[in-house]
Amino acid sequence: MTSYKELLKQREALEQQINEARRQELAGAIAQVRALDAEYGLSQDDVFPAARARSVSSGTKVAPKYRDPATGQTWTGRGKAPKWIQNQDRAQFVI
Repeated sequence: MTSYKELLKQREALEQQINEARRQELAGAIAQVRALDAEYGLSQDDVFPAARARSVSSGTKVAPKYRDPATGQTWTGRGKAPKWIQNQDRAQFVI
C-alpha cells in the first residue's frame, strides 16, 4: 500500500504532466486556428457572431412606463421602485 506522501508526489507529477499536455494541445489548436484564419480571412464576427450581437444590444434605453404627476419624474418599471410610487396603485401612474 502506498503512503500519503507518496500519493501526494504522484499527484504533483500528474498535475505537471496534465499542464504540459494542455500547453502542447493549446499550442496546436492555436496554430490550427491561425492557419484557418489565414486561409479563409476570417474575422471575429465570422467566428463569434453572438458576442457581437449581445454587445450591441447592451445599454439600450427602456421607455418609461410610469410618471409622477406632481414632479414629472418617470420610472421604467425596472429595478427598485422610487419612493413616489411605493405602496401605491401603479395604475394611476401609467403613462
